[in-house]
Amino acid sequence: MTRPHIITAKMATLPADGRYDYELEALARLGAEIEEVPATEAAFLAAAPRADAVYAKQVLPLTAALVAGLTRCKLIACASVGVDYVDVAAATARGIPVTNCPDTFIEEVADHAMMLLLATHRRCIEQDRMVRQGRWREGRPQLNQIPRLMGSTLGLIAFGRVARQVARRAAPFGLRLMAYDPYVDELSMSALGVQPASLDEVLSQSDFVSMHAPDTAETQRMLGAAHFARMKPGAVFINTGRGPTVDEPALIAALQNGQIAAAGLDVLEREPPAPDNPLLGMSNVILSPHNASASARFDAARRRRVGQELALVLDGRWPMSCVNPTTLPGSGLRRWQPYAMDRGPNS
Repeated sequence: MTRPHIITAKMATLPADGRYDYELEALARLGAEIEEVPATEAAFLAAAPRADAVYAKQVLPLTAALVAGLTRCKLIACASVGVDYVDVAAATARGIPVTNCPDTFIEEVADHAMMLLLATHRRCIEQDRMVRQGRWREGRPQLNQIPRLMGSTLGLIAFGRVARQVARRAAPFGLRLMAYDPYVDELSMSALGVQPASLDEVLSQSDFVSMHAPDTAETQRMLGAAHFARMKPGAVFINTGRGPTVDEPALIAALQNGQIAAAGLDVLEREPPAPDNPLLGMSNVILSPHNASASARFDAARRRRVGQELALVLDGRWPMSCVNPTTLPGSGLRRWQPYAMDRGPNS
């Protein structure tokens, strides 16, 4: 029996140890092998015909041209929630399932979103600088202008896994919760004490707006100048989703013009930002380097999940999570879950 062959782009930071022990925990019983190829289109295309599966990484975006070279591939597996570095439409056209890790590090991102909300609201970085710079007496007057958190409104844009965990964290602080997501039924929101709302209602009524939309063709620059103009002058904008969902120049202008008060951003339109990005010089903006998902378990957890998905498909079974599930019925893979798992195509 031929050993299943998986190709992946060589990347210095994944895996950090240069080995694939976590992925192979699930793959070992199949005798599968993982081949690293240089992170170039030419090297990938040379290896593509022998790939039974692809372990995708952001270092080499899988364009339609690269996907076209996968003549026998059964799966493209991503070790992330977002799959914006894979041409999913091209994979779907070729009948190749694409999987992600939709629930492996949700708690970390929700923690980070809540951290940015609290730190931005209480002007944490500015307060710290006041102390360090000998401006002790300026701290209280600044916070005397800030409304109390209890009774304020948090509006969530998109109500997926992260947003739901943010709602659970925010409720004990006494925040009123509302959310906009045209793809989620209202009962899923109300069950968590979240009021279903239109996008305009979320923007105009919220003291905090937390962005959680994925990066898709539909959500590119979903929030622009007109949307920021609808927000309260004292509102705080949080984004732990994807940078391209926001028109960044419009956000910068809204912050500069006082249309909104502050922002806490884990993601930007261009990463890393250009040295002259105005956000870098704004005292009312807290930034983190797109690391909301990071924790001590992050690397091992997502790599194990990738190995599990690869093992399932190479063993002839449906994966647990699939972003293009229409490929599954005609894939020749068998549906296998004996009970609902509340996620993925097998639920």
